[in-house]
Amino acid sequence: MTIPAALDHPGLRLTMAELMSLRPPDRMQRQRPASRRAGAIPARVAGQGMDLREIRAFADGDDLRRIDPAATARTGQLHVRSFHEDRDDSTLLVADFRHPMLWGTGTALRSVRAARHLAMLGWRAVGRGGSVGLLVVGDDAPLVVNPAAGVSQMQEIASALARGHDAALTRRAGAVTLVPALARAMRMVPPGGRVHLATGPEGLADADAALTRLAQGRRFEVHVILDPAEAAPPAATLAVSDAAHSRHGRLSPFDPQPLLAHLRRLGAHPDLVGADDGR
Repeated sequence: MTIPAALDHPGLRLTMAELMSLRPPDRMQRQRPASRRAGAIPARVAGQGMDLREIRAFADGDDLRRIDPAATARTGQLHVRSFHEDRDDSTLLVADFRHPMLWGTGTALRSVRAARHLAMLGWRAVGRGGSVGLLVVGDDAPLVVNPAAGVSQMQEIASALARGHDAALTRRAGAVTLVPALARAMRMVPPGGRVHLATGPEGLADADAALTRLAQGRRFEVHVILDPAEAAPPAATLAVSDAAHSRHGRLSPFDPQPLLAHLRRLGAHPDLVGADDGR
């Protein structure tokens, strides 16, 4: 794939190295126990997990299969083990690289800032021992990385984000909606998992029903990426031209509150990523 020279500099093009550099210091990383399946972490409630919660005296109704032989032999009384319940910590990152995201007036395109923000969320998930997957939505077929755990998984995700963004930069605009991608996200993330979608204010058009379905049983966070010109437009008048006509006007700041309120009503957890976030 050949990228035009004009696009080959930071802020316009993503690189795997840049996204890998967002990894927190090693002291902030928590290693996942090798005995537990990827994406499962112990919850506080008792259940059928793999981490020991307590050893206590046998009581009526306890499962005989949970008897602890060592404690029973040592005390002369029946003792049982109880375990933490494993809950699923599976995270899916959804990057919107459709044409409306491929612009910017600051130091980076909205799409680049979206990818950086998602990468940081992915590193957090890996740090707490969860599994992470990726779904890149562009103006052609989606790019998918199935959920898995570990630093090597973030390497794959960083590489996929860079490849998906390069592909988006070389393709013409299409008329792709987020609905098919949200339906696919439902199949990739089990109930109890998390979905992080990074898109622009206009990216959720006609997707209300799909958003509501995805939010059921999952923590669905929508990260609305704003360009500096949307968050704090210049006060000066600007010339606007379509090659045939021209005029002057001023940009109005984007008011995110109606969109954020609408997303909350659909069951999503909205997050506004302003000009200084996701760098």
